[in-house]
Amino acid sequence: MSDLWSEMAKRAKPYEAGEQSLRPGTVKLNTNENPYPPCPPVFKALESCLGSSLRTYPDPNSSTLRQAIARLHGVNENQVFAGNGSDEVLGFAFMAFFRTDRTIRFPEVTYSFYPAYAQLFGIPYEKTALREDFTIDEARFFGSEGGVIFPNPNAPTGIVLPLSAVRDICMNNGDRPVIVDEAYIDFGGETAISAIAEFKNLLIVRTLSKSRSLAGLRVGYAVGQEDMIEALNRVKNSFNSYPLDRLAQAAAQAAIEDESYFNETVSVIKRTRETAQETFVSLGFDVLPSSANFLFVRPPVLPAEQLYRELKDRGILVRHFKQKKTEDWLRVSIGKEEEMAQLYRELADILSAAIQT
Repeated sequence: MSDLWSEMAKRAKPYEAGEQSLRPGTVKLNTNENPYPPCPPVFKALESCLGSSLRTYPDPNSSTLRQAIARLHGVNENQVFAGNGSDEVLGFAFMAFFRTDRTIRFPEVTYSFYPAYAQLFGIPYEKTALREDFTIDEARFFGSEGGVIFPNPNAPTGIVLPLSAVRDICMNNGDRPVIVDEAYIDFGGETAISAIAEFKNLLIVRTLSKSRSLAGLRVGYAVGQEDMIEALNRVKNSFNSYPLDRLAQAAAQAAIEDESYFNETVSVIKRTRETAQETFVSLGFDVLPSSANFLFVRPPVLPAEQLYRELKDRGILVRHFKQKKTEDWLRVSIGKEEEMAQLYRELADILSAAIQT
């Protein structure tokens, strides 16, 4: 480490994103991207922005986009915050609500950006054990010292907590922040946005990368009571007053407003997920019940890491996490039906060869 590094840079342990292959023909099932393109109005919105307006700064408050999000969820505009993907929104939330003298909690198996942010900002944390079946025990999040954060559905397991459990966590944390990361909620489960009016300590963070197919534009948002949103704006305006460019704001609004296309593609992904679950089981895999656009599976015969590498050699990327609790499992994003069919063929061939040897 260089003597020029700050203490923050020295303690940082960066998040490791899923690999991005440039190999032609790769079947990419490792980063939970939507396999279908954005809705047609997105492209019209982008085209309309490609003019002289690009010489001027975008709306720093993303007002029109926030109004569309507010209409979608039945809240007011001042209860919505917009940022560069949910990762940036989560980063702002860590700075706005978690303190360096209070320990926060998140699940032991969860989104690995949480410990990365906690270490970056010097926030003490404890990992809360899951049950043996990988479900979250909500009681273990009661009475936290500094607040809690968790994805719902959880990642990488895909298991969802019912809204009643989320409400219990909010109720049993008093004036401590409860941040619920709903990146995958559109694929299953019930959003906790309806509980915002009741709980002043609740913040919901969402993304347009998954169900709205805008991963390449990086748009995320948060919903909470106005006091929570004001805190996020104070942090944002002390860091980057113009987080979303004109293209992202216009495309995101178009995607939010096209409910018909959204419902159609989400339904297709959910159907493909159910077929995938049945197929994995038929091949001998253990499969966790998923409410996300991915499955968490444990292979038979071969170690998970070996299967991950053999699939990669055949041009199919899935995700393997080397941590103790997850090293025997793979996370498989739901792709198009033809991509999944190719995966099933390769899996059957690899497993058959392994059994014969």
